[in-house]
Amino acid sequence: MTAPAEPTDGIVYASARGRWVLFATVLGSAIAFIDATVVTIALPTIADQLDATTTDLQWTVNAYALTLAAFLLLGGSLGDRFGRRKVFLVGVVWFAVASLLCAVAPTIGALNAARALQGIGGALLTPGSLAILQSTFSGPDRGRAIGAWSGLGGIAGAVAPFLGGWIVQITTWRWIFGINLPLAAVVVAVTMRHVPESADASAVKKLDIAGTVLGALGLGGLTYGFTAWTERGTPDALVVGALAFGVAAMVAFLVVESRAAAPLLPPALFRWRPFAGTNAATLLIYAAIAGVFFFLVVTLQVVAGYSPLAAGLAPLPVTVLMLLLSPRAGALSTIMGPKIPMTVGPLVCAVGAVMLSGIGPDEPYLTHVLPGVLVFGLGLSATVAPLTTTALAAAPDHLAGVASGVNNAVARVAGLLAIAVLPLAAGVGSSLTDPSTLEPAHRLAMLVCAGLLAAGGVVSLLTVPSSADAVRPVDVV
Repeated sequence: MTAPAEPTDGIVYASARGRWVLFATVLGSAIAFIDATVVTIALPTIADQLDATTTDLQWTVNAYALTLAAFLLLGGSLGDRFGRRKVFLVGVVWFAVASLLCAVAPTIGALNAARALQGIGGALLTPGSLAILQSTFSGPDRGRAIGAWSGLGGIAGAVAPFLGGWIVQITTWRWIFGINLPLAAVVVAVTMRHVPESADASAVKKLDIAGTVLGALGLGGLTYGFTAWTERGTPDALVVGALAFGVAAMVAFLVVESRAAAPLLPPALFRWRPFAGTNAATLLIYAAIAGVFFFLVVTLQVVAGYSPLAAGLAPLPVTVLMLLLSPRAGALSTIMGPKIPMTVGPLVCAVGAVMLSGIGPDEPYLTHVLPGVLVFGLGLSATVAPLTTTALAAAPDHLAGVASGVNNAVARVAGLLAIAVLPLAAGVGSSLTDPSTLEPAHRLAMLVCAGLLAAGGVVSLLTVPSSADAVRPVDVV
């Protein structure tokens, strides 16, 4: 039998305190998510000002994504053991300090090192935000809260491209990191006052250090290998060695997790088909999402000649649609079950990605970009809230932090590998700023992303139950 989650204060979603809890978790997770969008918009400017190569720019994205993905499981596990609110607060403060280091970085190497530190902070706060909602609300309120978390996160997503493009265009890219400091201060103040503490009273306090180290080494080896492959253009000894090291470390990670007394990644969870299937779908879908947004904002600037502000605003309809529709999608999935939205949503996204594959020089936004963005946004709005709700519901309540950490880690690993592998697969070569190379690479990358999205829909169809009640595990761990 599974141990119940430690009870909270019985907070109601529609109450004033419930809204404060939602506000703190949304804004806290948003500052971690915003940076990925904003930094992508700023890449061409960073390349010019810091004399960065394509590999340097990939690491500007991947240094953050790597540590975020590598330590998400640890962040969720720490929250379950020592208090979700406590670890969430530590992550917010850590993230703010690292953001300051990014803002003052004198070189591309210093920036990328600070980005790696940012990722650790994000790994501490991100699983905590969802685990807090999972442990604070119950019943229908939980589905509404997670749906609202997905939708309200769209506010940050809607503001981020505009704010990022505006900052880059009128001042300096350094302020895209500096803006995190006041936001983090607000999150800390609200969390201290309104968010209840929760933890798994039955959790073993000993940490899985070996699993943490091996997971980080495995992801690091794979990411470095694929990124170096892009730069070198051939799988030379360094590339092959890094990839082999990464694979070996990941195999060792799985072996250690199968034998650990308190594993970061409980293998028993993956014997439950809805949990395994939802996370497999997450891997495919979020790899495609990362690829679409990475190539879209860069291609619009380099190939279509958009300004940083215009490129940043281009995906805005996606986040507006998610803001409007995600809470409804989350509530609807609790009634009709998650299978249909998790199957249909990714397929609609795939159509949008195909529509976005044809961007060329001087393409007008209204006729050549907006239609694909709208279709992609509709599909994403139908997908994200049901997927997130199912990923959390498919684990026992006392493992809310672990379940959130696993799903977030899978999503971040997907994005990490997409940014490392897609430029290589699409044939970008050594420069993201050459329009003659980037235009055909963009087309191929979008088609690959469409295939990943379609595969994610098929996985959902085959593994996700039709009924929301059937998602809940029984004696799994």
